[in-house]
Amino acid sequence: MNILGVDYGKKRTGLAWVQPGLDVVLPFGVVGNLEELVKVVKTEKIDKVIFGLPLHLETMEENFNTRRIRKFADEVKKETGVEIDFADERLTTAEAMEMGGDATLDEKAAMLILQTYLEK
Repeated sequence: MNILGVDYGKKRTGLAWVQPGLDVVLPFGVVGNLEELVKVVKTEKIDKVIFGLPLHLETMEENFNTRRIRKFADEVKKETGVEIDFADERLTTAEAMEMGGDATLDEKAAMLILQTYLEK
């Protein structure tokens, strides 16, 4: 099963990818809009997309950004038919800033989102 992790942002959306048997989450680029993400999902034969949800740090309540991401995820599902799920993305940006490597900050956040999902 090919799984794509998504750090959805207002300007850029970071992607990370894991393939069965590979056992490592890899950066997979950045897209700018729904059409580009749909193209990646279809071209790469993605089976499941995991979106990070920005829950409130202390109460874990949803907010405006959470609803915005759920709406975008629904659009991806409608366009692709792929399975959608969510992972807690609290503090991923801060963690991503501490990571080394050549991946963009958006890709690193997506990697952390996907890793969190896979570990649950």
